[in-house]
Amino acid sequence: MGEEGVTVPDSAKLGMLREMLVEMIEEGRRILLFSQFTGMLKLIEEELKILDIDYVTLTGKTKDRETPVRRFQNNEVPLFLISLKAGGVGLNLTAADTVIHYDPWWNPAAENQATDRAHRIGQDKSVFVYKLITEGTVEEKILELQDRKRELAEGIYQKGAARKQLWTPDDMDALFAPLK
Repeated sequence: MGEEGVTVPDSAKLGMLREMLVEMIEEGRRILLFSQFTGMLKLIEEELKILDIDYVTLTGKTKDRETPVRRFQNNEVPLFLISLKAGGVGLNLTAADTVIHYDPWWNPAAENQATDRAHRIGQDKSVFVYKLITEGTVEEKILELQDRKRELAEGIYQKGAARKQLWTPDDMDALFAPLK
């Protein structure tokens, strides 16, 4: 049941996340889960309550940032839900060994910056990064745009690299074309 009594349809992606989280937590993994949508984080929280999984949350509305960070870093909870914008800067979360991006953001630098919360000085373990993408949706188109933007950024730093336009009219048409 979503906000204000609205029933949320079953989601294959959310179902896959449930399975992943149960398995990873049983393995003792320490997980940062990012979403750009705070509404999605609320839906995930509802699932976590059903599964009886302890977690902490950080969004733009979080007034006390220190407590959830401390609880995660001190191994009090295995899972940290973070909105992409709130968690992009100023966090050192070296207790994490897993990063999950629930939905893609058009800017790969924002995702990389979020992932970097676990790749900090003091990190002493490998960090696994997962991106959950639903096939046949705009998420696939966003991944393509991320690749193009990444290529453009790399081209800026390479001497004599060909200059490519980031957005073309065809790109905009493809982004808003009907899904297959």
